[in-house]
This record gives sequence, structure tokens and C-alpha cells, in this order.
Amino acid sequence: MDYGREMTDEEIQDIIEDVMLSETGLRNCSIRQRQRLKKELFDSLRRLDILQMFVEDPSITEIMINGKDCMFIEREGCLQELDTQFESVEKLQDVIQQIVARCNRVVNEASPIVDARLENGARVNVVMNPIALNGPIVTIRRFPQKAITMDDLLRRQSVSQEAADFLEKLVKAKYNIFISGGTGSGKTTLLNVLSGCIPKDERVITIEDNAELQLQGLRNLVRLETRNKNMDNCREISMTDLIRASLRMRPDRIIVGEVRGAEAMDMIQAMNTGHEGSMSTGHANSAADMLFRLENMMLMGREIPLTAIRQQIASGIDIIIHLGRQRDRTRKVLEITELCGLENGNIRLNPLFVYQETGQKEDGSVLGSLRRQGRLCHKEKLRRAGLEMS
Repeated sequence: MDYGREMTDEEIQDIIEDVMLSETGLRNCSIRQRQRLKKELFDSLRRLDILQMFVEDPSITEIMINGKDCMFIEREGCLQELDTQFESVEKLQDVIQQIVARCNRVVNEASPIVDARLENGARVNVVMNPIALNGPIVTIRRFPQKAITMDDLLRRQSVSQEAADFLEKLVKAKYNIFISGGTGSGKTTLLNVLSGCIPKDERVITIEDNAELQLQGLRNLVRLETRNKNMDNCREISMTDLIRASLRMRPDRIIVGEVRGAEAMDMIQAMNTGHEGSMSTGHANSAADMLFRLENMMLMGREIPLTAIRQQIASGIDIIIHLGRQRDRTRKVLEITELCGLENGNIRLNPLFVYQETGQKEDGSVLGSLRRQGRLCHKEKLRRAGLEMS
């Protein structure tokens, strides 16, 4: 190989082919064996080494690397340990540097934690030494290549038909919606699905720490991503910076991929200043817990009385959708709740739909349904949009 210049993938493949033809020990190999060996060598040189085959497998949703000797994958909701391992820690570190470099990110001992993404949109989290005691830790979450639709969620019984029709009307009427849930509960998936209900003539701006949203059918779409401070003295661009910048970009809706900190204040203020129909997600155990988390996040950024914080949340967010992962590993919409202003200093919640478990099948599958509990209190946006709600 000529290390003095940048070689193309085709040139590398030709070199591998020539070397394999010259090796007498490989002449008796079958065509399938030769093709597999050629791919393994090429992946080792120009791709993600042993990771590449798992990254390309559409049935795998998560890849977990716990040091060079320990790898797990998640397939159809089940964890499986692999007998595959990296040949050395140095090889694993090379793969990590290759991943983060493509996203203009840096990870080293001085900055041992980083989020990145692969070319196929998969989300990557890396934790290195000295934080990770058992070697470099890599977690890759792979998203479906084909966008999931509401019909897919209905087929999987993640949501009821009545609730799906209800949510479609809320999105079209520009209700501000917040999606909560635990890790892997399907928050990003539902946000992508709901984006399919946004009118196609609207201008939408997405803001993310690490771009992973796959919004459906929107032509006037602006995608913004944060930037970490790097070795070239490029300053950090935070979620707060992007939210503030988006307000000057004439958005009809602002979609924040996930709020984790002080940017929650700017997001809520954007929802309160005419940017109706905005959406976001956050980690919580229930809709009520999400409100407490939002309060804490908003207090990180400003010293404001708690009553004022709650008033802004109640005015900014119209609906909270809470998702959960059942013990049979299925993902469900567990709660759809309306925020109905303040009552005795607390935000009053109006549960509209609640998931009720009714039993369990012999194979362990959970039985239950998302049932209607209450009626929408605030219907002004529906009336302005010319929509009716039963």
C-alpha cells in the first residue's frame, strides 16, 4: 500500500485481490471463503473492522462493546453475547478514533466521553480510559433504515387506533407536545412518526445533540447539531445557542431532539413565544416525573421562582406522551396527559389515555390496551385549525 497518498476503496480491494491470488495457501479456498476473507481484510483496513458486519445487519438494534474481549448485541429485544472480539485494545481504539473523526469530534484521556454517529445514522456513545476501567466502552444504537409509520405502531399494538387519530389531530392543530420515557422506550421513534402529521408547507427546524431524527416528508426542513469545543480552538455550540439561533430563522415549528439541561428553559420560552406545534423528548419515569425533571433543568439555567417556572411549563407544553418498555420488551404508549394550568401552585394534569394491563399470555406477552380516561379541556387550537375532537 502507498501510504504517501490517499488510496481509494477500489484500489485497496484490488491490492487485497492481488495478494490473495499470490498466496498459494488460498488457491484451494472456495469462492465464498475468498469473498468472506476479502471483506474481512477490507473492513479491517477501511471500515469498522469486526464491527462492520454487525452495523450492516438490519436485525440488530444495539451493539455494546465492553473492552476488546466482550461484545453484546440486541436483536428483537433480546441481548446476546458474541464470541467475537478485537485483536487488541489498540485496534479498538483505532476504530473509535475513525468513528469520532468523521463527526468532527474528539475523544482522549483529557476528554474521555463523546457522542457521535455513523454514516447510516446510528448513534454512538464512547467512554474511554481513565473513566472506563475495563477498557474502551462503545454503545451503538442502530435505527431502522425504513422510517416507522403510525401503521407500524398500530400493527405492533404500541398505540390504539383512537389514540393515534387523537394525536394526529393534535399535531395538525399545533399543540406543543413533549414525549417522555426511559432509555429505549421509543421516544425518538414516536417523534419521527408524529412528524409525518405536520403539514408539508411548514418550515421545521430540528435541534439535536447528535443528529438522529428522521422526520418524514418535510421539504422545508433545517437540521442543526451541537458542536463540542475541539483542539482547533473552535468554540462550543450548545443546544441553548442553537435554540436561540433558530428563533431568527422563521420557524413554524421547533423540534428539540432531547433536553437534558439548562436548554429546557430556552425550549419552553420558544413554545411560549408563538412557535406552536413544537415538540421535544426527555427521560422520565412518568408524565408527572417529567414535569419535576423539567423544573430542575430550568432551574439549572436561571434563578427564577418555582411558581414562575411552573407557569411557563404549563403555558408552553400542552400534551405529555409517556412511553414505556414492558417486561416482554414491547414498547407501548402508557399515558397521554394534558397540562391544564396551575392549581394551588401545582400543574394540574388531565389524563386522557392510560395503558391498562389485563393479563399475560403463556409465552410471557403482556396483555392490555390504551384506554380513554378523560376529555381534552383546551380545544382552542383545534377550533382554529378547523378540526373537531369527540
